[in-house]
Amino acid sequence: MPVRHVPSRPVDRRVRVQGRPVDSYPELPPEAERGAVRRITVVGEEVLGRPCREATEFGTPELSALIDDMFLTMRVADGAGLAANQVGVDLRLFVYDCPDDEGVRHVGHIINPVLDLPGPGSRRLVDDFEGCLSVPGATMTVPRTDRAVVRGLDKDGNSLVIEGTGYFARCLQHETDHLFGHTYLDRLSQRDRKDALRQMADRRDEVFAQRAARAARLSR
Repeated sequence: MPVRHVPSRPVDRRVRVQGRPVDSYPELPPEAERGAVRRITVVGEEVLGRPCREATEFGTPELSALIDDMFLTMRVADGAGLAANQVGVDLRLFVYDCPDDEGVRHVGHIINPVLDLPGPGSRRLVDDFEGCLSVPGATMTVPRTDRAVVRGLDKDGNSLVIEGTGYFARCLQHETDHLFGHTYLDRLSQRDRKDALRQMADRRDEVFAQRAARAARLSR
């Protein structure tokens, strides 16, 4: 999911890492410092269209390396969230570095997430523009709830509960969708889906060039 840039909003330096507030945090997460860039899959590839397998092994070097790589890949793509199947890995895992509507930055990862949305009586749907790193260059309006909770595990198998509001709630819903084989295109009408795919066809080369330029800058 791409970062939403709002230049007019004052920058708020509050940060929550793995759901917990921290006093300070670097602009480039430590995971990204250790990671390597991976190729991002594009809509239509088989790995994006099926549910990911549940993770059963924790605390391994391989899992830590995957998370590191996903953080750097997300940064290179100017993303706010990235699911494992977006780098071709069939695993129920996503990473995020996403602001909410109050300016709080949320950073972390979650494995085997289960999404918990408000009940119908307290649910408020918000229509807002949404994009996807696997649908490069396209944005469409998608309705999402303004609050979401995701329950899962960290890379060491410890329980996590991540709560989101506003744009961060949208990110949690978007990335969890990925792990069950869905992109935001699946939530669109047939007409809007075609429009999004046309946007992608027109803009994908420009997006790929921007990603290559960011990767070059970060590798210096």
